[in-house]
Amino acid sequence: MAVDEHPHRSPGFHPPVFRRNRTASAASAGIDTHTAPQAYALASLRVLTGFVFLWAFLDKVFGFGYATASGKGWIDGGSPTKGFLGSVAAGPMQSTFHSWAGQAWVDWLFMLGMLAIGVAVMTGVALRPAAVAGTAMMALMWIAEWPPAKHLSNGSPSMSTNPFADYHVIYAVALVAVAAAGAGATWGLGRLWARLPVVRDHTWLR
Repeated sequence: MAVDEHPHRSPGFHPPVFRRNRTASAASAGIDTHTAPQAYALASLRVLTGFVFLWAFLDKVFGFGYATASGKGWIDGGSPTKGFLGSVAAGPMQSTFHSWAGQAWVDWLFMLGMLAIGVAVMTGVALRPAAVAGTAMMALMWIAEWPPAKHLSNGSPSMSTNPFADYHVIYAVALVAVAAAGAGATWGLGRLWARLPVVRDHTWLR
């Protein structure tokens, strides 16, 4: 029997060859790989959510006359937490929040948290820590408002519009969504942040 010894491809099955393309490399590095419409939608959600936190910080510091009256800002000697926590009128932590209202450590912790979350989310860096911190903050504020209550402690109607899904829940979910999706690369500094040695070694900082 004659045997052709020239190398050629057999018509049989060949196992696939896996190559690390740019998309795979980007995904393994935790860099955004969404299509353009998805990336822009997530970036818009990220920037707007971050601005909610940053604006709340600025308004409470300077008293722009929106949620914080002019002349009542933190810079003027006002307390960012006294009014809100002091007016809690329902929920299992009512007395605890009253005792915290206006305390210096609470004011500083709250304000630094608002600033850090706002800056991180708007710039697209440290989205995972920001999501954890923001979710914890939103959970405490949700408990303070206690949407499940139909009546306040004085018996008046709470006027709660939904017993669970209020805006605090929506903000928390938005933070988790942009962090899980790695939405810091579009309109943000997420790619540069992901290349830092400390971030590469500690992926929870992304």
